[in-house]
Amino acid sequence: MPSTKQFSLKMNENLIKVEIIIPVYNRRETTLQGLQSLSRIDKSGFAVHIIIVDDGSTDGTSDAIRQNFPEVQIVAGDGNLHYAAGTNRGISAALERKPDFILTANDDAVFHEQFLQRLIKTANINPRSIVGALLLLWSEPHKVFQVGQVWNTFKGGWDIPENLTAFNVPQAAFEVECLVGNCVLFPVEAVRENGLMDEENFPHGWGDAQYLMRMRKAGWKLLVEPKAFVWCEPNTYPKPLHQLPVSEILKILFKNRRHPLNLQRQFIARWESAPTKPKAFLAFMVYCFRLLGKAFRINQISQN
Repeated sequence: MPSTKQFSLKMNENLIKVEIIIPVYNRRETTLQGLQSLSRIDKSGFAVHIIIVDDGSTDGTSDAIRQNFPEVQIVAGDGNLHYAAGTNRGISAALERKPDFILTANDDAVFHEQFLQRLIKTANINPRSIVGALLLLWSEPHKVFQVGQVWNTFKGGWDIPENLTAFNVPQAAFEVECLVGNCVLFPVEAVRENGLMDEENFPHGWGDAQYLMRMRKAGWKLLVEPKAFVWCEPNTYPKPLHQLPVSEILKILFKNRRHPLNLQRQFIARWESAPTKPKAFLAFMVYCFRLLGKAFRINQISQN
């Protein structure tokens, strides 16, 4: 007769192994809220392990995690990882544990208790698919957030619908052109086949979109599961360029690659994530013309 320990090991072998990766930096309460939400999800049939990549937080994030969630693995950064490299370090640590799935998520997320069950069910019935959650806003819980991007060259690149809600999206899993990394489930085969995010060209943003477009071009289908609800904090945006001195504007556009409006960063983002290179180039030209047009209109208004 097998011992209790042998029976337990056998049961664990039958569970679907899921690694959840969350990069964080100096948002202790937000991170703890996300982990508290994850602690309540339905894990039936799964062996779930969470890896937090703390990129040198100075607000006590790691200590608070150890105190409140001792089962969570912490990978320490030095403050220079940022989003893509932080996620990469988490994925590398996850691969050592030989999972079936890797889920990347942001810390500013509140998860429906069935979200993981629904993501994995959709992935299992759709071969070679990567499945994103239905992202919704904290402030408007019915409103869809950053889902359903479509490429529009003559609008300057990726165009995100603004009129989607939890009630008017398709009610079965639907295919999309691109996903953002706020909450995405990857079969481990997709990661092993396509490697990690491009942390050199996309340290701060767009790395997730480029990563998923690389996978799509390699034949992986990108899906959204509309019943896998995840609520996210609204985006914050930098100060508009027209409110800054000319010297600061020039620095942002041509030197500061950390700034989301830096032209080199904007070009690379399109070049690496567009459906084709010609479309990427044309979209960047459109973006530049629109930027110039906006600057001209603002200048005209200020003179009148």
